[in-house]
Amino acid sequence: MKALSTLAREIKPSATLAMDNLFKEMRARGEDVLGFAAGEPDFPTPEHIRAAGIAAIQNGDTRYTPPAGTLELREAVAARLRESFGLAYRPEQIAASNGAKTCVYVSLRALVDPGDEVIVPAPCWVSYVELVRMVGGAPVVLETGWEEGFKLTPQRLAAAITPKTKCLILNNPCNPTGVVYSREELAALARVCVERDIYVISDEVYCDLVYDGAEFTSFAALGEEAQERTLLVNGVSKSYAMTGWRLGYVAAPAEVARVITKYLGHCTGNPCTISQKAAAAALAGPREPVEETRRAFQRRRDYMVERMGRMPGIRCTRPQGAFYVMMDVKGLYGKERFGSVIRSDEDFCRLFLQHGKVAVVPGTGFGAPGLVRWSYSASMERIREGLDRLEQFLLHA
Repeated sequence: MKALSTLAREIKPSATLAMDNLFKEMRARGEDVLGFAAGEPDFPTPEHIRAAGIAAIQNGDTRYTPPAGTLELREAVAARLRESFGLAYRPEQIAASNGAKTCVYVSLRALVDPGDEVIVPAPCWVSYVELVRMVGGAPVVLETGWEEGFKLTPQRLAAAITPKTKCLILNNPCNPTGVVYSREELAALARVCVERDIYVISDEVYCDLVYDGAEFTSFAALGEEAQERTLLVNGVSKSYAMTGWRLGYVAAPAEVARVITKYLGHCTGNPCTISQKAAAAALAGPREPVEETRRAFQRRRDYMVERMGRMPGIRCTRPQGAFYVMMDVKGLYGKERFGSVIRSDEDFCRLFLQHGKVAVVPGTGFGAPGLVRWSYSASMERIREGLDRLEQFLLHA
């Protein structure tokens, strides 16, 4: 048989999905295992949003729509961007698709030719690097650490740009670190992007989930020249607990949006019509459910960070956004647990799942070796139990 495509064979599986799938397999076998691998809110989709989806089915709103989504949905997106960030987008500058992940992919499709470089600050969401490779681009991963607060600086960005650089992917708030860039920090990055004339794919899907009074700034809101170069990606999965509805969107300069729309027309067609109705209701509806979710996540974060801060051999971040904590396990390297020596974050995660019955994600998949990602998108009861098991695991010699 003919060989599969080189690109397809080189794509690596998602580390988060792999760990979550393993957790689910163990649970299906009846094992008492707790999962902190998936980035999925445990709250139900708010009632008024579910009602809009049910009404869409009952009203027969089950036909094809334009590839980029209904006018109703795109107007709701435009209104939300205007109300939240003061951004002016026309409906034709907005394209909806099957989740924010697809929107990142089609944004890269619109911008990147084979061999073009795409800058990706790390730690980063596991799919960015593979998505760049899937379109034939060359990912340029810039690792950041504790010293930089896990943030990209304008100096590092400028030094990484070459004649082949097409765009920067910036995730703010960041998965996995929970880092939130200040307006001043973003403005410094924007000046480099404008001066060197590169695009920015700004993934802002966690924009509503910020803590400690932190103020979120959309990259496109940094001025006209920044907005002209920004492909703003967002969706309803995280803020409205709508992960399974699969609805994301991208707002972009008109020429880019037209290319994305053409691509969607041939690739996916329109996103689910029922999901579009529900997403329009979410974006246009009351904000209190989002705020309730944010407050609940902050309480969970505070508890997790406080507990981890008292445990031996580890340290953790205090995220300002999203719903993840990064735990540093390098202090455990060389130590034996359950008859095995821990030499990497993968070793820790394997042993912790096998003997502690807790699933977390190794940081290597995020470009953060030595770190482990915990999601606190789980109930407080499960978080307590998971941290109790972590304490027991750390104390076992």
